[in-house]
Amino acid sequence: MNNTHPIWRSAAMRDALTRHDSGSIVRLARRASDITLAELGEQVGYTAASLSRMERGKQPMRDVLLLQSLAALLDIPPHLLGLAPRRPRAASDRPGATRVGTHTLFGDEGDDPVRRRELLATLTGAATGAVLGSPADAHASARPSLSGLEDLLLHRIHGQALAVDPTPATVAATVNVSREDFSACRYDTLACALPARIALAQALGTHGHPEQAVSAVAELYTTATRLCIKLGEDGLAGVTADRALTAALGGADALTVAEAHRMVSSAWRRQGHHARATDVAVTAAQELAVDRTTDATERLSVQGNLYATAAYTAAKRGDRHTAQALITEAEAAAAQLGHDALLRGTAFGPSQVLLHQVSISHLLGDAGQAIEHARRIDPAALPTAERQARYWIDVARAFDQWAKPDRCYRALLAAEHAAPQEVRRSSVRAMAASLIRHDRTLPGVRAFVHRVGALT
Repeated sequence: MNNTHPIWRSAAMRDALTRHDSGSIVRLARRASDITLAELGEQVGYTAASLSRMERGKQPMRDVLLLQSLAALLDIPPHLLGLAPRRPRAASDRPGATRVGTHTLFGDEGDDPVRRRELLATLTGAATGAVLGSPADAHASARPSLSGLEDLLLHRIHGQALAVDPTPATVAATVNVSREDFSACRYDTLACALPARIALAQALGTHGHPEQAVSAVAELYTTATRLCIKLGEDGLAGVTADRALTAALGGADALTVAEAHRMVSSAWRRQGHHARATDVAVTAAQELAVDRTTDATERLSVQGNLYATAAYTAAKRGDRHTAQALITEAEAAAAQLGHDALLRGTAFGPSQVLLHQVSISHLLGDAGQAIEHARRIDPAALPTAERQARYWIDVARAFDQWAKPDRCYRALLAAEHAAPQEVRRSSVRAMAASLIRHDRTLPGVRAFVHRVGALT
């Protein structure tokens, strides 16, 4: 709705403007925009009942941040709600262009309450724009369904017609796009598409290409395992990890076998079998170290990730000594690589080791050490949206452990800006829900908590 809309010339609006009745102005603008109270409440973090009372003058509408949000969402000139006029913003100020750097968390402004509140309001706008600005995101808070994958595992979709012919080229394309979907945190798209992609790869084996088929099936089930872990489906992750390893052992190269072992290790860890999970990853890394059939760079990358995964698992069970020894092995592999790289859809390098050290320090109760590791990482240089969001979420966990809710919230907003679907994981929702008690000092936190589904 713009300033030429007939509502601005209506008698009701002129009367509301004369009376400086913000509630009536909002109600008229909302109705003219065809937005319900429930829809508006979801976007500004208030209940429909509260907004209704404000619109009817039964409850004061004094929250400046709420008024700013209403003005922006309903295209109401700010001065009509008693706000300062909007100033023109430089390109770098716009929500879509906001770059949230580590200085926003670790800089001196964190100790200034006024500066902190202004910054939180800015970050809230940036993240909300990224999440709510597109109609395609309207249902993004819904949990991706894995029913199709479950049906595939139970052989319920066997024999269905394939969308494309199973050729080496089409199957390789499905493997690549699945990696890209995961790296970009397009979990809903991936959950929907994976069953058909796996079925296509399986069909390739009956069309004269058994070697390519086993590798593709293994890699797709590896991606499925990573997705199940993200969505908290630990039981399903155990099944997909087993399928990945079974396929890989049927004739895939050593790197694919090793990565499948890493998924088995992760699945064991998620089910609480930490010692076994550590042993699986370390054994796979040691076997890969003596393999000379694969590319040296890719071998170092997979080997380093195996050690980093094992180190994280050791930290999960509180074994500080083993965790340190294993992350040192990962660090040595990263040093040989010399830089971060995205190989076969999985990132590894010096920054990835630091990222694991943030997680490990948090698990061992060393929040301050976790933040020190985080300071050394440039999140903008991380190779994928998934890695960037992972960084911010780990930083948020450290600040949450350190009892710094404002910085925890900032980090979560940055994670949401990097990858909206990543912050809808159950572990993040629990952390977000704990911030609701700080709603008077954290601008927009109620809206954020609703967006990530923490109160549903």
